[in-house]
Amino acid sequence: MLSTPQTIRLVEKSDLPLLNTALAALSTELGDPHPATPEFLEQAGFGPLPAYYALIAQSGPDALEGAIMFSPVTSTSIASTGTFVSDLWVAESTRGSGLGRRLLEAAARWSSAQWGAGYIKLVVYDQSVQSRRFYDRLGFVPKNGETTMFLDNNGFKTLKGCK
Repeated sequence: MLSTPQTIRLVEKSDLPLLNTALAALSTELGDPHPATPEFLEQAGFGPLPAYYALIAQSGPDALEGAIMFSPVTSTSIASTGTFVSDLWVAESTRGSGLGRRLLEAAARWSSAQWGAGYIKLVVYDQSVQSRRFYDRLGFVPKNGETTMFLDNNGFKTLKGCK
């Protein structure tokens, strides 16, 4: 197991190849495609209205150990803004060191300071048994009465009137 990462920090444009490497590794582990590129990540995260924020963990300039991507979310049913974690990845060699928890803590502190976040929401794949155990240990619970729904690109185009 590697030593504790020296830095967890907000991703900058120059870090986008590193972030993409982490997200590609996560996609591979989950069996998902990974069409994202550093160019896409720049467009989505560094425009006038960023669609995401991200933190990376490194123990040296070339030693990427973890990453988290998150964005604001709002719930009127609890009257609070929150943080939606879309991606959390920890390098296999670093798992079990507490880095996942530290990344979540850092994202919680950052989003609380930036937009007043008071909760975290995320989705766990059914086949990700280890991930589910990790979130259970941290106190995450399934939200009863909710089902994650998804409208793909074709459905989205139809909905907005572009066929």
